[in-house]
Amino acid sequence: MAGFGNFIKVEREKRDWTQIEFGEKIGINSSAISRIENGSQKFSKTKLDSLSELFDIEIQKIKDLFFADKFAREAFKYKCSDSIFSVAEETVNYLKSTNIKQGKLDFDNE
Repeated sequence: MAGFGNFIKVEREKRDWTQIEFGEKIGINSSAISRIENGSQKFSKTKLDSLSELFDIEIQKIKDLFFADKFAREAFKYKCSDSIFSVAEETVNYLKSTNIKQGKLDFDNE
């Protein structure tokens, strides 16, 4: 995967939509679509749900691609080592484990 913009371009072209047609459907002008596809402009995370519906792709896959691209670009920008990805995975696992919600105990009915 070359990046989130490339993903959008590939999906748009699969549907034989021009940048203008796609832009009208998603609510972004065609020049911005061009910049998003070539990686010089970021896609708005507020439009991820619309993108999921438009491409008929699960929102989780869209979010995973969007944030993976964002994270990878930041890691590259700051010249992080490849170990950052395993550290990030460990951090996510830790965050998940600390956010597990325990069931509410009801002692009133005993």
